This record gives sequence, C-alpha cells and structure tokens, in this order.
Amino acid sequence: MDQDQINRFRNFSRAVAVEIGALEDSFLNRGRPLGAARVLNAIGLGYVNVSDLRKFLNLDTGLLSRLLRGLEAEGLIETQPNPSDLRSRTTRLTARGEAEFAVYETLSNDRAERILTKHKDARHLLDAMDTVTIALSREDIVIHEVDYASEVARKCLTAFAAELSHRLNSGFDLENSGDPDLSQMQHPHGTFVVAQLGDMPLGCVGIKGDGAAMAEVKRMWIAPTARGLGLAKRLMTTAEDAARALSITTLRLDTNRMLYEAVGLYHSMGWTEIDRFNDDPYPDIFFEKIL
Repeated sequence: MDQDQINRFRNFSRAVAVEIGALEDSFLNRGRPLGAARVLNAIGLGYVNVSDLRKFLNLDTGLLSRLLRGLEAEGLIETQPNPSDLRSRTTRLTARGEAEFAVYETLSNDRAERILTKHKDARHLLDAMDTVTIALSREDIVIHEVDYASEVARKCLTAFAAELSHRLNSGFDLENSGDPDLSQMQHPHGTFVVAQLGDMPLGCVGIKGDGAAMAEVKRMWIAPTARGLGLAKRLMTTAEDAARALSITTLRLDTNRMLYEAVGLYHSMGWTEIDRFNDDPYPDIFFEKIL
C-alpha cells in the first residue's frame, strides 16, 4: 500500500475523531468523555450484562470497570450480580441515567443532522459511511434464516426490487417475477436467509420449494455498500446447505446477463447453464445445480 493511501486514511481518521468529539473531555458538553458516554448509551440500548457490554464495545475489562465505576459514582447506573450467574454482573440505568440517556440521544441526533447537511447529497454521504462501517465491522455480520414476511425480509426485498428496476432497462416488478407464496419460502418447503450487521440488512437469498426434490433460488441480493466482502458466496453456501437439510437435491435459478456479478458467482460455484424453465419476463440466463 503506497504512502498516499495511508495519508488519505489518516486524514479521514483525524476528521472523524474531531467531528464525533473523540478528543473532547466533555462529550456533547455533558461533563464526561466519549468513552463514558458510549457505555451509558450501550446500557440504554439494552446491553445490561457486563460481558455483553464488553463485547459490544470491544473494551478492555479494566477500562470498562473504571468507566462503570465512574457512571455509578454519578448516580447514572446501578450494577449487581447476575441472578442467573453469580460470577457475572448486570447493570441498569437509574432514573437519572435514563434522563441523561435521553439527552444524549437528542444531542447525538442533532449532531448527525448537522454533519449530513454538510454534503449536498446526504444519501451519497450515508452510502460512504455504510461502506466504512461494514468494512470495519465485517466480523460482526450475521447470516441467519428469517421469516419471509418479517420486516428485515421486506427491507431486503424492497432494496432488491429497487436495484433491479435501476439496472434492467425494462424495470422490475416483484409480482411479475413469480413472487413466491409465503409457504414456499419457509420450512418445510423452503427458507429465506439474510445477512445483517446489527439492524442493517446487507443481503438476502431465498429457497422456493413445494416439497419436491427440486426447488428454486430466489431474490439473491447484496447491498452495494457490502460488496467485495464475500457475502454473496456465504449467502449462497448457506442457502444450499439449508436446501440439503430440507431434502432438496436439485436447485435452479434464473438471472439477467446485466447482473454480471451474479452470473460470475454462479459459474464460480459450480452452477451449470440450462434452458429456460419459466415464463418470468426478466431473466435471460438459467442455471441448475445438483446438490
């Protein structure tokens, strides 16, 4: 990596450190530094087990203990042994702590709005922020099965449809693309898998089945800000494993040649091109894989 790239990264780090108040003794003018404020925020968000708190904030045990003692001395939190595991501790906000948490939430929202208004296209700035967040937190990305009718599934499908509408000259409508019934995308017939970072959906893929040995892969999508991290292959591998667990022996899928990333992925994962097997108006290339 050349020095110019390193310098650009360090410039970015300095700008962020100043903008978020990392150098302030009194973060958001509330009388305590950023570290203590982040601990208070995490407790307010529901991380009450000290071990979970440590993992969420990636803090050294000694440092977290000092920060907790400081917040406790201010009367903002209370800590006590975990009744289900006396070797660990839990913490909670006091009434004063809840009030301080609410103040921080308001001030933090105001600061976020001020930063976003510094760019003429807030969406462009947010996409850049998401890219950085995902790259730095890739180890925290979770891939799991969800209900096809869930909120996170709806968010993924909305983003999937919006991207295809943008990339395909003909536009895209889910209902005209063989939109699966709920029963076809849940056990025992199929499943729906998503990749998430916290509450941020990063990708999805579904298995559409009817109880037969053959099923279809549907709704494969990766957020543009999460591409290049190997998520597509991880999602497809998870979907194939889920299909095997459902006693599915053959998978088929369709896509469009305009989606060259997807076409390349399927070829690299051992999928074979076959003749058209449906009347969906959007795809022009079809694949099959024997599991």
